[in-house]
Amino acid sequence: MTITREAPILPVPSGPLQRIGQRTIACIAETGRAATICFASVAAMRHAFAPRARAEIVRQLYVCAVKSVPVVSVVAFFIGMILALQIGIELRVYNQEGLTGSAVMASMLREMGPFMSGLVLAASVGAAMAAQIGTMTVNEEIAALEIMDIDPVRFLVMPRMAAMAIAVPMMSFYTCVLGVLGGALVSHTQLAVPWETYFRNAMDFASVKALWVGLFKAFLFGFIIVTVSCYEGFRTTHGAVGVGRATRRSVVSNFLMILVVGYFVTRLFY
Repeated sequence: MTITREAPILPVPSGPLQRIGQRTIACIAETGRAATICFASVAAMRHAFAPRARAEIVRQLYVCAVKSVPVVSVVAFFIGMILALQIGIELRVYNQEGLTGSAVMASMLREMGPFMSGLVLAASVGAAMAAQIGTMTVNEEIAALEIMDIDPVRFLVMPRMAAMAIAVPMMSFYTCVLGVLGGALVSHTQLAVPWETYFRNAMDFASVKALWVGLFKAFLFGFIIVTVSCYEGFRTTHGAVGVGRATRRSVVSNFLMILVVGYFVTRLFY
């Protein structure tokens, strides 16, 4: 797949309608290119078990999952504590603070687990991907790969896609577990809810459907993060300033896409 290409030369818009039309066409074209990169990366998965690709996938998995554990741990634990505190305060008005565990478990499995893990990885790993590939683009390393007949999508995007598709669901489940534990700590110390009551209600409300829907969301978020970040890296121009812009665009676009796609997946299954 050819990545480098000349930027299209468009006529100077003569009015607001022509300007809107040009921006609309450009947005559609950019969406199509990003989708093409995603589909080409999925198609290249058949080469994932080659020795060099397998080693790169393991390295990317270490970057995406293992090195993200500290920040994900802090975020997950405090998200669970915040949920338990806010929900428990409201339930205590009706003398139902014992149900805090059920509410925290439902929130973490369905929404907060995949959302928070996706946002954290988008802000850390996704931004790093955009910056790295953007630097390679402005230094003409991507063009050099194409001259050597090396597919940049197979060489750069596919290992990151495979690693992120594994890492985000793993981090989502890890976030759910730590969030529930953080909620248990707050429920016991601040709301006087016994440990046994909290965990019994939490496990009674933990459904297989909620778990699989959350993991499916996280799986989609992994594809979104890699597609958006790598696409923004490939379209980087204007040197170091362009790398900064690509990094910012990747984080903003990833956040918006995660929120929008997460809503529609929830609406689809519930």
